[in-house]
Amino acid sequence: MKKIFLTLIVILCITQINVYAQSKDQVQVTINLKTVDNDKVTVTVSPPKIKSSEIIYHFPKTVPGTYSTDNFGLYIENFKVYDKIGAYLSATKIDDNSWKISDASKIGSISYQVNDTYDIESTHEIFSPVGSNIEEGKNFLLNTHCFVGYFEGFSDTTYKLTVLHPETLWGATSLTDTDASNTNDVFIVARYAELVENPIMYNKPDYTTFTINDMLIQIAVYSPNGTHTAEGITPAMKTMMTAQKNFLGKFNSTKKYSILVYLSDMQKENDAHGFGALEHPTATTVVMPEAMGIDELGEQLKDVVSHEFFHIVTPLTIHSKEIQNFDYTNPKMSEHLWMYEGVTEYFANLFQINQGLISEDDFYFRMASKITNANNMDDTMPFTKMSANVLTKPYKDQYLNVYEKGALIGMCIDIIIREKSNGTRGILDLMQKLSNEYGVNKAFNDDELFSKITSLTYPEVGQFLTTYVSDSTPIPYDIFLGKMGVTKKIIQSFGNPFLKGQVPTITVNQQTKEIIVLPSDQLNEFYTELGIQGGDILTEINTTKYTLDNIYDLITSSQLWKSDEAITVKVNRNGKELILTGKIKMPSENATGYEFTDTTKINLKNSWLKG
Repeated sequence: MKKIFLTLIVILCITQINVYAQSKDQVQVTINLKTVDNDKVTVTVSPPKIKSSEIIYHFPKTVPGTYSTDNFGLYIENFKVYDKIGAYLSATKIDDNSWKISDASKIGSISYQVNDTYDIESTHEIFSPVGSNIEEGKNFLLNTHCFVGYFEGFSDTTYKLTVLHPETLWGATSLTDTDASNTNDVFIVARYAELVENPIMYNKPDYTTFTINDMLIQIAVYSPNGTHTAEGITPAMKTMMTAQKNFLGKFNSTKKYSILVYLSDMQKENDAHGFGALEHPTATTVVMPEAMGIDELGEQLKDVVSHEFFHIVTPLTIHSKEIQNFDYTNPKMSEHLWMYEGVTEYFANLFQINQGLISEDDFYFRMASKITNANNMDDTMPFTKMSANVLTKPYKDQYLNVYEKGALIGMCIDIIIREKSNGTRGILDLMQKLSNEYGVNKAFNDDELFSKITSLTYPEVGQFLTTYVSDSTPIPYDIFLGKMGVTKKIIQSFGNPFLKGQVPTITVNQQTKEIIVLPSDQLNEFYTELGIQGGDILTEINTTKYTLDNIYDLITSSQLWKSDEAITVKVNRNGKELILTGKIKMPSENATGYEFTDTTKINLKNSWLKG
């Protein structure tokens, strides 16, 4: 009782402070990270001047960059409304994300508690980089849409966000702190959408900064066990982002870009388990497992962050009205995920060959993999129809194809433009022209984009979009690659020793945490070369002990193994320990790949990959 009473007193005190600070033209929000109550933080909101008799306060149902229904209002508790002298006003929860407030003109402040999503990931499907973390005294990951809502009709009003935090914790963000205090941060943004697009991560300071072509890059890391540091991952990130900026040229004018890296402790059940990233105009929120080795983490960050960074092209610069005027309550999706996600994914691969980070063979292998993956999905579902309906079945089940077929759509458009312009222009040139035509503050109409692209390029591009993007015709990839002198061939593809496709060849005893080789009549070459048998318990590889606690590290580190490297494996077979030594033989299979064969098209091919 005493704890509950004291918490109530704190809430009331904060409420009174904000009542007197109320501004007619601002929504003022305070997030209190100094006092964590049962793993929840208190948020207090003071409204602008409201003249209506009632109003609705919403939390987002969906946020930009995600294509799922997440209902962030489900994580809000103890929603209270006070008038200007601290008395309660009536508030009724009308759906998962909304509260209707009576006597709205009398509102002095609102207070509520926010529960984070990482602790309870088994109960929902919110992708970790979109969610939130509350770990008292250690880390607060504030994806602001998880903590702050908006008054209906006031989403374009200025927001003043104050974050009260322990002096030992520092907030990484692309926002500008206007308060010099070590315990208060104050951020002012023009509207709710800008607040949502600026995540903040508080923890013990661990960050680096560097500048590329007048852009300040900030990399901040939270590694709960101190396994990784910002300094450790920065060299690889700097190399990658320098290459991206060189590839884009003057396309981006962002002055500051923040990469917030949250590393999850895989030995804890109540931590983030959805790995990847969420893009913003000036930031990326990344979640990865802490157990990764530095090399594997660097490779994952290179692919993930490069994709998110290229979102500054689309949809953050080039986008439809559905995105410009995003409806957080009843979201309407654009038809053009092929561009927002697909072209972005294509750029994330193209820039690496363009800037010499990967070889031609690597690039062809990546595109071949995307062709295989796309063919395994519904290749006759019109992409525009899937995009517009991506929040509902059966279309949402095809969402992952935006990273496969979507990227291949971008590749084919690039090839058409290169061929028709004799190599002088490509899809990056198209995106630059679209940026000039539209831009951050000017959106296009969904149904006008194809005609605009056609007018900026060639009739053949318009025909491709009509036939293969808005219609159900599968794309003949071999024909388009052939325009660049690239033809199909059979290649040897190396896999992971512990996976066959996406199916594990090992299992785990949940009680003992032991890793066990699954019995099989066809164990792969890695096992047979060393004499490992089905039912063997893997206990140690090259002096590193492995159990359920670090099995992810085993899977990821094995990705970097090379054939013919020496290896020592300890196994327990029928209660007896055996030490098996030999050389690694990575499992392989024949797969469809591509190679450059038509030397008459070498200049065209070079302009495509290096131009």
